[in-house]
Amino acid sequence: MIQLTIADGIAEVVLNAPEKMNALGLTALAELQKAYDDAAAAASRGEVRALLLRGEGRGFSAGRDISGVVPADDDVMGYLGDAVTPLLQRMASFPAPTFAAVQGACLGVGLGLAIATDVVYVAENAKIGSPFANLGATLDSGGHWLFTERLGTHRTLDLIYTAELISGAEAVSSGLFSRSMPAETLLEDTRAIVAKVASGATGAFVASKELVAQIRDERLGLWASMMNENRAQADLCDTADYAEGFAAFQQKRKPVFRGAV
Repeated sequence: MIQLTIADGIAEVVLNAPEKMNALGLTALAELQKAYDDAAAAASRGEVRALLLRGEGRGFSAGRDISGVVPADDDVMGYLGDAVTPLLQRMASFPAPTFAAVQGACLGVGLGLAIATDVVYVAENAKIGSPFANLGATLDSGGHWLFTERLGTHRTLDLIYTAELISGAEAVSSGLFSRSMPAETLLEDTRAIVAKVASGATGAFVASKELVAQIRDERLGLWASMMNENRAQADLCDTADYAEGFAAFQQKRKPVFRGAV
């Protein structure tokens, strides 16, 4: 179900089970973990400088594959706690900029995959929200955090209680994700942006990724964050890309970055 290709410094991870809207069972989660591990190993060798996650077919991912789940025997913690959460943490810590192109349904664990990605571009007609009211279950995979953080408590509970879904355009206007695009150009436009980023100073981008994660997870204030920025900049000062960027500016030419920290 999960496909990984690496070319021109970009790892492309594809959820490829369109017949079931890329719903994810335990086997698919393990395959996805391996794809990210393999891509990370390639990044450590300098072969990957950015990653794109996408879903094949009409939807990005409808979430967990519950087609064969028997509620009385359902090991929820085994699925969410032992499989999903470690995967999302692995995705969030990927050692290069990551992007997702989201079309159609982005629900449950599928929404979690988006949350764990650095930059998310969504089709204008994507469908995002919490359908769990219809299952007697609750939103998972970080959905409560994302919605409360970006939408506030009232809108979050409105979406959860009603199971209404919002479009990609509304998700972006509400601050959930970065940009919305026409569905027919989403993948092409996203690939173009990923290629541009992959040719940049990705070591500096990863430093910013870590700084943003610290602000989010540790609730840092201005001055603590500024001190972390200072340290990160001092560390980058010793890199080849830092030297190249300054040299290119001074010589009035376009920089050629290696992407190494």
